[in-house]
This record gives sequence, C-alpha cells and structure tokens, in this order.
Amino acid sequence: MWETTMSQSVIPGPAKPAPRAPRTTAGLGLAALTALVVGSMIGSGIFALPSQMAGSAAPGPLIIGWAVTGVGMLMLAFVFQTLATRKPDVDGGVYGYARAGFGNYIGFTSAFGYWMSAWVGNVAYLVLLFSTLGYFFPAFEGGATVAAIIGASVVLWIVHALTLRGVQTAALVNVVVTVAKVVPILVFIAIAAVGFKAGLFTADFWGKTTQIDGAPLGDTMSQVKSMMLVTVWVFIGIEGASVYSQRAARRADVGRATVLGFVGVLALLLLVNLLSYGLMAQAELAGVPDPSMAGVLENEVGSWGAAFISIGLVVSLLGALIAWVLLCVEILRLPALENVMPKALAKENRHGAPATALWLTNLCVQAMLLWTLANASTYTNLIYLATSLILLPYLWSAAYQVLLAVRGETYGDGRGRTRDILVGAIALGYAVWLVYAGGWQYVLMAAVFYLVGTALYVWARRESKLTVFTRAELVVVAVVAATSVLAVALLATGHLAVL
Repeated sequence: MWETTMSQSVIPGPAKPAPRAPRTTAGLGLAALTALVVGSMIGSGIFALPSQMAGSAAPGPLIIGWAVTGVGMLMLAFVFQTLATRKPDVDGGVYGYARAGFGNYIGFTSAFGYWMSAWVGNVAYLVLLFSTLGYFFPAFEGGATVAAIIGASVVLWIVHALTLRGVQTAALVNVVVTVAKVVPILVFIAIAAVGFKAGLFTADFWGKTTQIDGAPLGDTMSQVKSMMLVTVWVFIGIEGASVYSQRAARRADVGRATVLGFVGVLALLLLVNLLSYGLMAQAELAGVPDPSMAGVLENEVGSWGAAFISIGLVVSLLGALIAWVLLCVEILRLPALENVMPKALAKENRHGAPATALWLTNLCVQAMLLWTLANASTYTNLIYLATSLILLPYLWSAAYQVLLAVRGETYGDGRGRTRDILVGAIALGYAVWLVYAGGWQYVLMAAVFYLVGTALYVWARRESKLTVFTRAELVVVAVVAATSVLAVALLATGHLAVL
C-alpha cells in the first residue's frame, strides 16, 4: 500500500489507487447498476414535487429552473461517466475520485460525508414511510409515534437481514422494487396527460399575480432560485453506479447506467411536475399536503387515486431504503481496503456482504430513529441535513475531472480534453452553487460530523502504521476544527438548530 509522504504544498497530493480486491461473486450488470441509480434517486422527492414546486414558482420560472438544473446535473452525470472510463483503476465513485485527486484525508471526508448522508437519508425514508402508512393506519400518523418507530425498526432490520445475504441478492430485489415503484408514477403521468388543462397551466405563466399563503412569488429570478433549492434532494443518487464500480461486470456499464438512470428520472420528474400545473390552480396545488401527488390524483379521479399513490410511495421508499443501505456499506468497504477507514469495515461474510459496515450503519439508523421519537425531528430537516453532507463529495468529483483535463492526464492524443474541461467546469460550478444553496447552518453541522469522524481516519492510519496527516492535510483538519468550534458555539447559544 502506498504511503502518503509529508508535503510542503498547500493542496493535499493525490493518492495512488490500491490494487483492486478480487471479486468473490459475479459482477453487477447494466440493468442492476441502472436500477441502483434509479432506485436511489426515486425515493420520496418525486411524490412531494407538485406542491413543493407550486409553492416556489410559476410555470415560466419553473421551466427555466429545470433547464438550469437539468444541465447542471447532466454535466455531473457526464463527469461520473467520463471518470469511470478514463480512470478504470479508481473504485468507489465519489470517494475514489476525491482520494485520487486530493489525497487520503479528502478522500476520507468524501466517503464519511457520503456515508453519513446515506444513513441519515434512510432515517428520513423510514419516517416518511410510516407517515404514509398513517393514511391507512392512524397509529402511524406523522411517522414519529411509538408505533411508527417500532414499525420502522422492524423494517430496518428486515432490510439488514436481506443485505447480509449478499449484495447480489439485495441488488436483484432492488431491480424488482424499482420497476414496481415506477408503475404508479407512470399511471399518474398518463391520467394527468389526459386531464391536462392548458388554460390552468398558462393562467399566470410568470407568477405575477399568484400568491401563496398571502405572499407573492417574487420576480422571475427569485422564483427560479427558490424552486432550484427543492431539486437538490430529488437528484441525490445520481452517483449510485459509480460507487459500485468495483462490483460492475463491465466497467463501461458504470457510465452508461449513470446517464441512462439520470435521463429516465429527469423525464419522470419533468412530466410529474409540469402536468400537475394543468390539473389544479397553482395556489390550490401549493396547499396540497404531502405526498402531494396523492392529493392531486385524488382531486382528479377520487379517493382511490390517493390510496394508489400512497401504496406506490410505500413501495418507492422501501426500494430507496434497499438501494441506500447498499450504498452505505459499499462506501465504507472500499476506504477500509485502502487504509482510509478501519480494516474491520472491509470484512465480508460468506455471502460477500460487508457485515461490520452494515451493522455500524444500521445501528446508527436505529439510534437516530429513537432520537427522532424523542425530539420529533421532521422529515424535511432530516433530508436537508442528508443533502448538505453529500454536496462536498459531488464537488470533489467534478474538481477531479477538471484537474485531470487541465493536467492532460489520460489525454495522450489530446482528444476530448477541451470538452471535458468545459463539462467539468460547469459541473464544478453547479456543485459549488449547491453547497451555497444547502444553507450555511447545514454546512456548519457537516463540519462537526467530519471532525468527529476524523477519529476513524486516525484509527485507520495508525493501525496500518502509515503517516496520519501530511502538512497540507493538517491545514484542512484545522479548518474543519475551527468551523466545528463555531458550530458548537452557535448551537450552545441557540443561534443554530438543524434537528
């Protein structure tokens, strides 16, 4: 294993990739990888999209915002596709690219932030799952009752047992569930297309007169910015295939799955969102409670519509939970193989499942579920926290593509270099904007989590008898520590609260 040496530079140097661990099972094919992308992206966001967007923007600004978001996320999808092809020796997606480009500690923060985001997001999924079941069983209403937390815990450990049977088994189940959860979305789109009223859609196209809860929507740019904040959560998961790059049957399928999954999900999001504006007046649409897709369909076809969408959301959340449990354990396993996380997290059982990583992840989820019961944390707060923790890993991946293209590394004949610089720069700019849009309070909390998690990095480096930090990495740690101190001070004085 290559050991990072002391550096005089300000920017941590790249880390060489470790030899790939031999596969003990057959690799994941294109269908399974695409299902991981779709399954991790389609969770709950699309089912809440109609009212969330209606409360932010009229159709005109909405279309502009989707165009900007679509381009930004497409560039990010191209980044993952390009890196999977140009750096086939780098595994682990957002972790591997951050480590290869910017050193071991930055790679660790990317993996740890991604892992934290993934399991906090799973808590949010479980809370919403039982809140949705409250439509049928009042004891679960709100998702944070004692009955709901007990039910969520049971579901969590069933998924845990399934994943212990092996990644291949869980991935196969994820393919089936992903197909099942897309069906109700397609039914909604079909019904909405038939009932679409152009007059409603164009009634106040730029939002100049519409008011939401007595407040105007604002100018066009304000509406665009407002609606784009909502899109951050619905696109998380685009990197799903790249995280599983080491388990892919064919390396080229990683990039294909990323782009296929993104294009498919974007089409569904656009159709659900835009068609909803032709079914109800915008102010009325904004007031539909979540999952608003259920309320919109109920308004169109009657009560069976709400029940149908609610069942679809339950299936969707179960599928997203499986996909994200898979991503949680994989993002711990790979760093553990490369001395960036403790070696125990790479230990696999006889089915090829990273058992220790899985137990650690789901014990954290269980603890947060109990915290949710005691503190009544809302679904929205949880997804904002999960979103903030995943944004820096996206940023490092985009920065790595720019770094490769600027240096000319892997561009022996120069072909595609200018294009990749442009694509990487757009993706990097978009990632920076997402960090800003996530909100300063969540960035501060993310620093606290990174600092606490650094203990795992120190443990891993010492057990492998490797240099813990380079001088440049000590500067990064100092910045994280200073930001954490500020966050704790603000928490203590009541000026910061995220849960």
